[in-house]
Amino acid sequence: MTPSSFTTVVTLRQAVVGLFLVLSFVAMPAWTACTDPPAPGVLWIGCDKHDANLKGAHLDHSVLSRSNFTGANLDEAELVGADLSSSRFTGAHLDGVRLSSAKLVGADLRQASLNGARLDRARLDRAELEAAELERAHLEGASLYDAKARKIRLANAILDGANLEQADLREADLTQASLRGANLVQSNLEGARLSGAILEKARLDRALLAGADLTATDLGRATLIGADLAGTRLEGARLDNTIWVDRHRCKPSAIGECP
Repeated sequence: MTPSSFTTVVTLRQAVVGLFLVLSFVAMPAWTACTDPPAPGVLWIGCDKHDANLKGAHLDHSVLSRSNFTGANLDEAELVGADLSSSRFTGAHLDGVRLSSAKLVGADLRQASLNGARLDRARLDRAELEAAELERAHLEGASLYDAKARKIRLANAILDGANLEQADLREADLTQASLRGANLVQSNLEGARLSGAILEKARLDRALLAGADLTATDLGRATLIGADLAGTRLEGARLDNTIWVDRHRCKPSAIGECP
């Protein structure tokens, strides 16, 4: 090997080692970020924040995936565009939290309190929401595909245009909730309370509504093709041009029954 060739090899080796050290230094915060204070864009991945007091914290566009927030206080916190996928929020307090466009895919929110929360355009696909409280919450355009939300409380919530396809909503409280244009195809609403809810133009094809309470519900122009309505209460429900179980269209003036 000539001196010039040897010099070239050494220089390349030094460059590779230097690059490795630089990349290692850059990557270090991802491992140590659990101790970082709350701030927009913070990286809390796989961190233990149970019972933490984060009330009113500004965490917009942060990455908080696979972390433990069990029992934590996040009331009024700012989490717009944050990634909270697969994190645990069991029994956590998130009243008035802002989670617009946030990602909560597979998150555990059982028995959590999110009353008055902003979750418009949020992704809650396959999230665990059993017995969670979301009264007066905003979920316009949110996705709750295949969410496990038995006994969830969504009274007076706004879910216009939301995707609840195949969601488990058994015994859910959707009293006076707004679900205009929502997708509830193949959802399970057995025993759910939807009295006074607005389901105008909603899709309920093949939904399970056995024993559900739809009294005084607005189902105008909604579709119920193949839905299970065994024991469903429809007294005073508006069925204006609703597409019925057998695919025939109800009369424009239909109330409580579909002739």
